[in-house]
Amino acid sequence: MPTYICFLLKSNPSENEEKEAQSQLIKSDEMQRLRSQALDAFQSGDYIAAIAFLDKILEVCVWDAELRELRAECFIKEGEPRKAISDLKAASKLKNDNTEAFYKISTLYYQLGDHELSLSEVRECLKLDQDHKRCFAHYKQVKKLNKLIESAEELIRDGRYTDATSKFESVMKTEPSIAEYTVRSKERICHCFSKDEKPVEAIRVCSEVLQMEPDNVNALKDRAEAYLIEEMYDEAIQDYETAQEHNENDQQIREGLEKAQRLLKQSQKRDYYKILGVKRNAKKQEIIKAYRKLALQWHPDNFQNEEEKKKAEKKFIDIAAAKEVLSDPEMRKKFDDGEDPLDAESQQGGGGNPFHRSWNSWQGFNPFSSGGPFRFKFHFN
Repeated sequence: MPTYICFLLKSNPSENEEKEAQSQLIKSDEMQRLRSQALDAFQSGDYIAAIAFLDKILEVCVWDAELRELRAECFIKEGEPRKAISDLKAASKLKNDNTEAFYKISTLYYQLGDHELSLSEVRECLKLDQDHKRCFAHYKQVKKLNKLIESAEELIRDGRYTDATSKFESVMKTEPSIAEYTVRSKERICHCFSKDEKPVEAIRVCSEVLQMEPDNVNALKDRAEAYLIEEMYDEAIQDYETAQEHNENDQQIREGLEKAQRLLKQSQKRDYYKILGVKRNAKKQEIIKAYRKLALQWHPDNFQNEEEKKKAEKKFIDIAAAKEVLSDPEMRKKFDDGEDPLDAESQQGGGGNPFHRSWNSWQGFNPFSSGGPFRFKFHFN
């Protein structure tokens, strides 16, 4: 008689006891039928049907370890490892010395990227059987990976970001077959680059993470910080806003967004004194001297790389604009009064900006001339 019939047959049962016995026998027949159907479905690869049959049986036979292990196998086949873990944990308690259950739980946690829980479960297996070959082999792999990750996190806490990056690269080499460890390692490398103020590298790695996980809040925050270092304020704001959509109560996100918005607003108002690196009470000779030095340094003809040339062009235009404003008494007074004479929006009456010029309009002038910008083409060797 099946073990899940939970009653005792007496020699002289009462009427109610006899009815209960008949009911249990009918239920037993139904459980046997469902069990047979579940096994057939499992063997034919119809795991969804098998789960449905097993669900019905386990509503009655709650303590059947073997059926829970079978359902766990179905969940694994259907790509639902956490449901499988739940059944296997129950099975590990219902059956004595269930090393197989602990081994499977550990491997499932490992595949999910939870190395700490994986290590804990495989240790339970070895407590039951220290010579268990699969558990011991798995234990060595998990322990090695766990040690690398713990070491890397400690290096981050100590501010040793370059060393931490190296450790996380070792994590990816140690376990290249499970994508979760690659994603988590890259997420932490992205963080290291951002904190170490290596914005170009941070943006590259954070973007790789966000290609795989577009809603990864940590990668969004770290990339936003890198964008701020690169003065890419619009991009930083966009990342902070996306992160805030997924975690609106994060104070770090809120403060970062406010900072990015302030910096964007500030960047839209040029400080000509800062551009030339002179004090607000600087004499005209100091302004011209500072301008000539910076014009030599940032002339686009000095740069071959396209990105560097574009950056130099923007810098050069700002330098030329600063010299134009600060070397002209009337324009300088307007700027000192809080009005940018080269900003159309700050001019009364609006209209076009007669002073706004592109790089092309600044080409062909002599930075050593004390007059206007349009004298002759000047090349730097």
